[in-house]
This record gives sequence, structure tokens and C-alpha cells, in this order.
Amino acid sequence: MYTRRTPRSASDSGGLHRRTRNRVKTAAGLLATAALLVSACSSGSATTSAAPAAPEAALAALPQATPAALSSYYGQKPVWRGCGVPGFECATLKAPLDYAKPSSGDVRLALTRKKATGPGKRLGSLLVNPGGPGGSAVGYVQAYAGIGYPAEVRARYDMVAVDPRGVARSEPVECLDGPEMDTYTQTDATPDDGKETDGLVAAYRTFAEGCGADAPRLLRHVSTVEAARDMDIVRAVLGDEKLNFVGASYGTFLGATYAGLFPQRAGRLVLDGAMDPSLPARRLNLEQTAGFETAFRSFAKDCVRQADCPLGGRGTSPEKVGDNLKAFFEKLDTRPVGTGDADGRKLTESLATTGVIAAMYDEGAWDQLREALTSAMKENDGSGLLLLSDGYYERDADGAYSNLMFANAAVNCLDLPPSFDTPDEVRKVLPEFEKASPVFGEGLAWAALNCAYWPVHATGEPHRIEAKGAAPIVVVGTTRDPATPYRWAQALAGQLSSARLLTYEGDGHTAYGRGSSCIDRTINAYLLRGTPPTDGKRCS
Repeated sequence: MYTRRTPRSASDSGGLHRRTRNRVKTAAGLLATAALLVSACSSGSATTSAAPAAPEAALAALPQATPAALSSYYGQKPVWRGCGVPGFECATLKAPLDYAKPSSGDVRLALTRKKATGPGKRLGSLLVNPGGPGGSAVGYVQAYAGIGYPAEVRARYDMVAVDPRGVARSEPVECLDGPEMDTYTQTDATPDDGKETDGLVAAYRTFAEGCGADAPRLLRHVSTVEAARDMDIVRAVLGDEKLNFVGASYGTFLGATYAGLFPQRAGRLVLDGAMDPSLPARRLNLEQTAGFETAFRSFAKDCVRQADCPLGGRGTSPEKVGDNLKAFFEKLDTRPVGTGDADGRKLTESLATTGVIAAMYDEGAWDQLREALTSAMKENDGSGLLLLSDGYYERDADGAYSNLMFANAAVNCLDLPPSFDTPDEVRKVLPEFEKASPVFGEGLAWAALNCAYWPVHATGEPHRIEAKGAAPIVVVGTTRDPATPYRWAQALAGQLSSARLLTYEGDGHTAYGRGSSCIDRTINAYLLRGTPPTDGKRCS
């Protein structure tokens, strides 16, 4: 599973369907999930562990002096040009494909910025990343952050984004074409027998082989550590002594990794919707599964208070609501419903589950989910859930997919050893996953299998990030976050030597810019005045 930032627009008047379709999307499909959210830096084996390891090593800082072999990269002069988006300019930078062998080739990175508008003294560049892995930071800053961040922040900072290597405009990894992805997303992700298990494994193999054929060299060099090192080149090229950064979801892993590698160059860092880098993939999968169950229970309690809830009436328990949804999924497993889709797709169990998960990231989508479930369950019209699922996968109306799914798997499968190596290993832990989430547990357990078939071996392992010597870093956690459980924010804040934990007591994924004036004021004060919150500050 991957995570994405989901900004909420206070001025959106276009309706829930358009809002959910146009916002930055919030999760990858079940089939595209694998090592879940994490990445790591040191080389490791392909073994797996159900229990959280207790890694003794922390991410080691790199030497402060720039190696001579990298001087040409750090000395680049970007050529800025218009990019067709009012107020923004774009450039392309180079980074070494392999930092261990800088002479072996380059990777091209897409960069965009919107200069500080004033008034007030310019504070430098503010790099933003919406998460993923696989989310386009360039698209995010042009469509949201560069125009939607608080005016006082945009007045003082150049708003900047770089698509990480392998993502969107930065030499994107490609794996399957549109029709092939349609087939992939409809594959039964909760196999009932050997034949269905073989079909799921075949889908994972086809996906992995497509990625390997497209980018055999790049696929070995899309780790989070390499992306963080790329950000230091961006910092230098922009002329900033320190990196100021707001990262959401997976972006917190990227930002924390930067701080661990370059603690003396870490400026004002906001890590919103934090991840815990010390956990192995299987444990991360399991804890995120429980996070989605927490979010679903909040949705269930809200749903039964509405007159049109199709999953139960007032007073129905969250457990019963979950049972009713699970029964609907099982019905779709044998009898998909129509959607009116131009390409003939029906609403399958997999697509319906994906659509429901998509709505768990933002309580602003709960009304739409309720309407979509009502249409599917009572009117045999699956178009609403299909719309949610398509947004989740970043599939457009013409049947084309962004490279989000491909980059997501490429980074995750390189960053950590796989959760499982065989279907038998998945079956053994199904009860544990189903206990964590009766509704989503089975599908999320099977989703964690796909990195077992990845064409390159993982180069990372779980580790701590301490970033000793870094300036204060703000770590933000939301108590009922579905994708990055609150415990992860607590864990990351406990690892980072200079962290200040900021808590949002509420629902949804991430907190900054999502409606809490307390959160926004606190983060703005930090970004604008360098004043970090008191450790443990809570907002609602």
C-alpha cells in the first residue's frame, strides 16, 4: 500500500465526485501494494519476519564535504523555462544513476518552482512532496501547494518540487499499458482456491516482468535513499544552505531520510502523516491494515446516522456494518454489477474494495462513498465505486494510467525485503490480518505478496533514523489516520533526536491544510519564524 497527501479545498463547489476525482489521490490499488510504505538504505537479505525487528543500526550521516565525483552535479545551473502553468517555471537537472559509481550514467529529474510573491523577506525554497511513493511532486505543487498553501508561506518561500527518480516526469518507470492495467486491477485479490491463487500470482509476475523489461537499469536505483540524495543536489542548485521541506505520508520517509543523511543541512522540516522506518514490511502491512479498520469504524459510525446508509440503520454496530460490507464484496466476487463503463468493465470485488479504501483517506469523501454504495447495492449500478477506484489508480477517462502504480511498486520493492515469499506464507497469517481488519484484512494480506516476484532484489532493511545534530523537526500524526497509523508518528518522533511531535485528534490522512486552524497556525509559525511547537502539542 502506498499513501498520498489529500488536501481538502474549502472553496470547492464542484461536487463530491469531482472533488475526489481531481484531488491528489490517496492510495494504490490492492494489487499494486507490496512492501507497503517503507524504504530503507542499507543492503539486506530477502528474508522476511512477522515480528518487528529491533534494528540496532541507525541511518548513518554522509560526510559533509561534497565528494569530488559529484561536484559537477552540485554545480549545475538550471535553465528555467515556462511550463504552461501560469506562475510556474520548470527545469531539468541531472543526478547520478548510481551514487556508488557516478560515472556510470545519469538520471534526469524534473523540477518546477513558483517564486515567492512577497511581501516580506524571502526565506529560500520550500520543497514539497505529496507522498506515494510514486506521487508526482511537480503535479502536486502546480495543482495545489503552489496556489493553495497559506498565502503568507507562499509570500516568503519559492514553492519548489522535484519528481523523484522513476516518477512522473523524472524518467518514469512504465510496466503495463491501459488495457493490461484494466485486467490487472480486476484480478481477484482474495483467492478462494488454487486456481485463483495461480491467477493472482500470474498477475504479479506479469506486472513485475513488465517493469523489468521497461527499465532494467533504473529499477535498481529508485530507492528512497537515492531520491533523498537527489534532493540535496536540488538544494545546492537552488542556492540554499539548508533544505526546507514539507513531506506528507511517504514524503515523511523521504524527508526523514534526508535529515538522517544530511543532518547539518536539514532546515525547517515538516513530516506530516509520518512513517516508522524501523519496522519490517510485514509488520507495516499489518499495522496499516489495522489503521484502515480504525478509519472504517469511524465511517461506519457516521454512516448509520444518515438516513440513506445502505449498510445499516441507526444503532447498527460498526461490526455489523463491516459484516454487511464484507457480504457485499463476497457477492461481487461471483456476480459483478454493471457500471456503464465505455470499456465494458464491471464492478468486481477488487474494484469495489479499492473504491471503499480510497474514501477512507478523507472523511470529506464519506458522503460520496455512501451514495456509491447505495447505487451499487440497491440499484446494481457500480459506476460510483468504479469512479472512486479509478481515481485511486489515477486512470483517466480514456483508459490511460499514470505511472503512479509502477513507481509505487518499484520504490517499495527496492526499499524493503518482501513481506511474503510464497502464497503459503500469506495463508498462514490470514487470521492475523483478518483480526486486524475483518473487512480489508484478507485483501491487504494477499496484496503484500507482489514484491516476492520483483525482478531486482531489495537493497534496504528496517532501520532507525536519528539525524543527530539536525535542527528541530516537526513530526505530525493524526489519531485516526488510516494509512499512516498514529503510532508511526510517535515512533518516528521518538527516533529523531530533534523531533517535536504535533498531534491532530481527528480522522483522515495527514493534517496540514485539512481544516484544523490549530495545526495550520502551528506549522505556519514554524515555517515562517522557525518556532517549533512544544513537543506533544495536540490539536483538534
